[in-house]
Amino acid sequence: MPVLYYVRHGLTDWNVEQRLQGRRDIPLNKHGRSQAMRCGEILRDLFARHSRAPADFSYVSSPLIRARATMELMRSALGLHPARYDVDARLAELSFGEWEGLTYAEILAQDGHLIAKRESDKWGFVPPAGESYAQLMRRISEWYATVQADTVVSAHGGTARALIAYFAIVPPQDAPHYSIDQGVVYVFADDRIARYT
Repeated sequence: MPVLYYVRHGLTDWNVEQRLQGRRDIPLNKHGRSQAMRCGEILRDLFARHSRAPADFSYVSSPLIRARATMELMRSALGLHPARYDVDARLAELSFGEWEGLTYAEILAQDGHLIAKRESDKWGFVPPAGESYAQLMRRISEWYATVQADTVVSAHGGTARALIAYFAIVPPQDAPHYSIDQGVVYVFADDRIARYT
């Protein structure tokens, strides 16, 4: 199993406002850029512990600008050319459909009748014109089947939760509740996940 060094994109203003981003292309804010640089430093330390060079790894990002900027800042911190990495659309965030751009309070006001349904089955629930975690896991598993080397990934909280379910680290119904923080490097290896700050 190739090892994944997984980083959720840095903070955005919509994260601060607690708005669902999904597929919306929201840029990193100043703090998010600092988090991305810090993740590059964490990666450098992890690689040095195992006597490996940053160039030994593959690098891939979600196509969304917040993930790509995170990847480019991490690569710069690692002394690598910032733009020399792959982009894979299957790593894009979970689609929240019509809920993208809304806060939880706004969703309650607009679609309160759906919230109980979502809370009872967050894994299988599909937001209006959106995507379920179960659907997300299918595209993430298709992406992972193409991974042939230890890889640094810059993507999203939702895609990390789909990987957690795919690797059976927790049961699928628990994966949507797994906390995936910014400014942290998660290492998926041997069907486990480790967290480095």
